[in-house]
Amino acid sequence: MSLAARATRAQPWLEGLGDWAWPGSRRSVDLRPPEWVPVMPPRLEPAMAGPAVAARRAERWSARRLLVALIACLMTGWLASGPVPREAVEGVTRVIEGPPPPRAVVPAPPSAPPLLLAGFPRLALVTRSPAGSEVYHTGYWSGSLDSEGSFYAYLPPGYETGYARYPVLYLLHGRDGHAQAFLEMGIQRTLDRLIARHAIPPMIVVMVQDAPGMNNWRDIGARHSATYVVEVQQLVDRMLRTIPARDARAIAGSSMGGFGAMNVALSYPLSFSVEESWLGYFDNLHGLLQGDSALISRLGLHAFLYGAEEDPVAVPSEDPEFAAELRGAGAQASGVIYPGGHSLEKVQEHLAEGLLFAGRSLLAAQRRAAAEAAGPAVPARRN
Repeated sequence: MSLAARATRAQPWLEGLGDWAWPGSRRSVDLRPPEWVPVMPPRLEPAMAGPAVAARRAERWSARRLLVALIACLMTGWLASGPVPREAVEGVTRVIEGPPPPRAVVPAPPSAPPLLLAGFPRLALVTRSPAGSEVYHTGYWSGSLDSEGSFYAYLPPGYETGYARYPVLYLLHGRDGHAQAFLEMGIQRTLDRLIARHAIPPMIVVMVQDAPGMNNWRDIGARHSATYVVEVQQLVDRMLRTIPARDARAIAGSSMGGFGAMNVALSYPLSFSVEESWLGYFDNLHGLLQGDSALISRLGLHAFLYGAEEDPVAVPSEDPEFAAELRGAGAQASGVIYPGGHSLEKVQEHLAEGLLFAGRSLLAAQRRAAAEAAGPAVPARRN
């Protein structure tokens, strides 16, 4: 089945973005609703419609005044001769008000609306699991990188047949690595298993690809990696059925991606409510944390940091130390040191733990946001 024939994954017209162009686009995007979406309210004539329209309006008003006068004369005669028959009243009402307006017909969404609207990068199917989850890939020109950006997106079972919205976990790869590494370590199978066991809620997982080189997730020259991640996040919110809110977004990374995830979470504290660092480090991030402390204390932040005892790249003691700093700022954070060294195999070994933390923390963040939106509970009245 072609992508254009699958259930909708792009509904930017729902957000009323106006003349918005997706990040990196060199032309504006037409975000008017698809044809199957009813236009509400209907288009009205402009106030300055010209003499022709004004003349038609004058004719209609003259005819209406004449009709009202005629009806008034008839009613006067009927009232003088006795009670007004019910049929006559109903007839006059129909004459004055006109025929009942036709019932608005709202067409049901087609079974397979287009996957993407014009101007958005297309998603190419990479793999589909027996459980029904799918992984897609796309690329686009990134203004933040000044080069091509790309990402893989895991869509949970049931996504293609429903209209629900999902929380999102963003994953950042290690130094000079590639986003496909998460697929190679079996993240699709692990997510399918955890979702099937109801250990975590169904979620979208976006694996972001940085530009090649040894300086991933750092801002160097015309390359702004932290901004690039948020650029991808904003693009994903318009392409896929996400819950576009801070409490429904998590970010994690391995090795240098762990640094990148913490850097993005602290640089954009209003964008992510959950952060994880797997074998990462926290160079020059202490100042960002201090600046965010008041906001973290008010909004909350869930963080999970782990290192490895024999890690020659990242100092493992930094994980519990930085977790303590996060707690001091008001976050719910834990730092762990596992046995072993610095490798993708270590990340694979603890992949399920990281995904469990992300899924459960997103649920907790959404419950907190819902409780705050509802306001303080009204105490029960005593008799």
